[in-house]
Amino acid sequence: MLSKSVDAEELLAKCKDVKHRKHSAKKTVRSSGGVYAARLGQDDVPKYEIPTSGMSAKAAYQIIHDDLELDGTPSLNFASFVHTWMPPEGEKLMVENMYKNLADQDEYPATVEVQERCVSIIANLWKKPKDCKAIGTATGGSSEAIMLGGLAMKKRWQADRQAAGKENYHPNIVFGANAQVALEKFARYFDVEMRLVPVDESTRFCMSPKRAMEYIDENTIGVMIILGSTYTGVFENVQEMSDLLDEYETKTGQRVPIHVDAASGGFIAPFAYPKYKWAFDVSRVQSINTSGHKFGATPVGLGWIIWKDVQYLPKELIFELHYLGSTEYSFNLNFSRPAAPVIAQMFNFLNLGFEGYQRLARIDLINARILSRALEACGYYKVVSEIHLPYEGSMASTIGHALESATTDAEDPQYYRRGLPVVSFRFSDEFKEEYPWVKQEWMQTLLRVKQWIVPNYALPPNAQDIEILRVVVRENVSVELVHKLIEDIVEATQSLMSMSI
Repeated sequence: MLSKSVDAEELLAKCKDVKHRKHSAKKTVRSSGGVYAARLGQDDVPKYEIPTSGMSAKAAYQIIHDDLELDGTPSLNFASFVHTWMPPEGEKLMVENMYKNLADQDEYPATVEVQERCVSIIANLWKKPKDCKAIGTATGGSSEAIMLGGLAMKKRWQADRQAAGKENYHPNIVFGANAQVALEKFARYFDVEMRLVPVDESTRFCMSPKRAMEYIDENTIGVMIILGSTYTGVFENVQEMSDLLDEYETKTGQRVPIHVDAASGGFIAPFAYPKYKWAFDVSRVQSINTSGHKFGATPVGLGWIIWKDVQYLPKELIFELHYLGSTEYSFNLNFSRPAAPVIAQMFNFLNLGFEGYQRLARIDLINARILSRALEACGYYKVVSEIHLPYEGSMASTIGHALESATTDAEDPQYYRRGLPVVSFRFSDEFKEEYPWVKQEWMQTLLRVKQWIVPNYALPPNAQDIEILRVVVRENVSVELVHKLIEDIVEATQSLMSMSI
């Protein structure tokens, strides 16, 4: 009988010409043999223990480089929102500053000034009122930023409850079941009851403000609204949520703030939909987070959290540090942070400007619409995301007529439903009826053979019976790449159709 499991490393060790070589114990060696062995002068080296003796920088580089060749190609990773390209000048700035610690404020004052300028730029981009003094910081990503935004709401709720002589031990927070895991982490890590609002097709697979109101009570520290669902790219309605909370306060006297998780939408909405109200121009929005390393176009490792005014950041979250001969103020979860991504953000602000970011957002959405239409036109797929559909709202009829006009710029995002440049799709009902034996998850594997990384996964609870494939269209996803992708999707789909059962 064949063995049910085979340990590859043990198998390789048994197959070596010399089995008594030093460090040849099971799972402790890796071979640098092959074409590099003689040139680099390397023999076997430990895999899970530090080697007794070091090796040349060139040999160490080659070993790790070869291992990492097994990774997917970032530019073809359509599963990720993370940006994958920067101009050489931006990369040079990052390398020049890769050893700077943003926490060392006294030692690197120019770098700290760059961070402060970025905070100011983003706060104004998010329509900070003139009479407010915004405050914010760079973070390791949106996850840390969400933790800080949630903590600020919890501390303010506790203080208000204490001032009113009420117990403050049972806080809860409300957000949609489509939320990214970072929101759930906040609730679990910081002892806040998580109230998930169910989502389904009737709510466009995102949180319905009206449905959210059913989960709010006197212990609610705030509502987190997602500007760009990771499932379908849909923007949740910040203004409607604010209006409903206004009515709730009128009835109950309880004020419930809003935090906007704009991890992806924070650098799309201001440029693609400049007239859309979602940010600090909505009264109840107290804080917003975003990821610089997504549509902010920096390499990975950068998030931002900004409060509309200093009053919304409780003083107990700000630490005064007497460190290295200076007085510094910190309100991050971690201390040491790389300065290079922050510098890359400022580079992008200067290099692109508002018009440059607007071009990027517009082109990404154009290419996402092309892919969406092509998928539906081939007849095999139903597109679940919405940015290719005409706008629906009070101006819908006007916009519908405008799209039919020869003088209209039909590529303007304002004529379509708002959202991220994300294409989520599934097998059409007709396809599933005709080919019931074909599993959609097979498409993920077939596309990976062509080096495309396109995930297949279930929608949130209440809609988990629906699986989607998803493509994130970023700056590097050109129209030529979209054309090649659709060709490979059609080819892979047809190969599944030809299978016999």
